[in-house]
Amino acid sequence: MPKLKTKSGAKKRFRLTAGGKVRSQQAGKRHGMIKRTKKFIRNARGTTILKEQDARIVRKFLPYG
Repeated sequence: MPKLKTKSGAKKRFRLTAGGKVRSQQAGKRHGMIKRTKKFIRNARGTTILKEQDARIVRKFLPYG
């Protein structure tokens, strides 16, 4: 069997936790911070765990995860 290829875009954006969940950066922080509330900016720091419905799609792009 040949090696499976990983989608390069997914490789850069997502990581898997030890439990197999998909971790990603918080959305909505690229631009337009002036109109966002301080609470939103504070809560959007760091990373988040994707919902299972979205994680299922991402795992297809990370075959050895």
